[in-house]
Amino acid sequence: MVLSRILVSAGICLLSSCSFVSGLAWNATEFMFVFGDSYTTDGYNVSAGVTSPDPGYTSSNGLNWVEFLGTTYNQTDITVFDLASGGATIDAALVPPYLPTVLSVVDQVTQFNEYLASKPYGAEWDSSNSLFAIWIGINDVGNSVGWTNITQFEFYGVLMDRLFTQVEDLYQNGARSFLFVTVPPTDRAPLFLEQGPEAAAQMYSDIANYNTQLTQSVRTFEATHSDLSSVTVFDSQPIFNTLLDEWQTFGFVNVTGYCAAYENGTPTQTTQVEGCAPVSNYFWLNTLHPVFTVHNILAKAISTALAGYTAPVIPT
Repeated sequence: MVLSRILVSAGICLLSSCSFVSGLAWNATEFMFVFGDSYTTDGYNVSAGVTSPDPGYTSSNGLNWVEFLGTTYNQTDITVFDLASGGATIDAALVPPYLPTVLSVVDQVTQFNEYLASKPYGAEWDSSNSLFAIWIGINDVGNSVGWTNITQFEFYGVLMDRLFTQVEDLYQNGARSFLFVTVPPTDRAPLFLEQGPEAAAQMYSDIANYNTQLTQSVRTFEATHSDLSSVTVFDSQPIFNTLLDEWQTFGFVNVTGYCAAYENGTPTQTTQVEGCAPVSNYFWLNTLHPVFTVHNILAKAISTALAGYTAPVIPT
């Protein structure tokens, strides 16, 4: 895959998908606190010690977007605290995760309050040098898509209210710079494609609904908190759709399925088994999770957004 072919215009900080308040610059960020699900987690366990290392347990068969953002596309030496949990939803009481041990965003913010809000040794952050990143909703939409006892539009409003009580909690503890990432087009993931066109179409509609409400909620939060330093809404849809639509250009061999031999991870990032292309040539590692190459491109686009580029840029 030729990364120089990345379309930053599919990238994505378009004026319609990102906003900035003058303040914290990406090149001044020293700490990043991250909340989310399996697309985001690296296995870090803050309860084992604030300075515990990143164990690198990702869903991407390699680095994920957080790790790429913090080590490859960073502009300063950034300390990352990744509190995300695989399978997470906003609140397990509203949308139960696949296991009761999964930490929801509510739980993750509780961990932040317990271990990190006090700015202990190894996490001496402050409002002027710290970015709070939240990517959640994939499982909230996916786990509730078949529910018939709710109206999705109204229920997503409930989810947004709950999510932004957590954002408000972070704000009260000193967070002033935020990154929000929209739900990607998981309707195009094998998990939903295998269920047929009606299931995929329903996911498409529900994701669009969720993302609209997320963006509106961010705007409301921004409008009611005048001392925010920076707020970025990164729309993951354009870059995912570009890669999926132009898969041959980007070197993928399959964007609607995956190699079953790879679905639980492989020994190396170049592993190849008989009957399959190398694992790095697939878009999806399994039914729902993209491989590290997708995360790499995503992180590059997010870093471009955080650096403040609000107009399309297409590299020559």
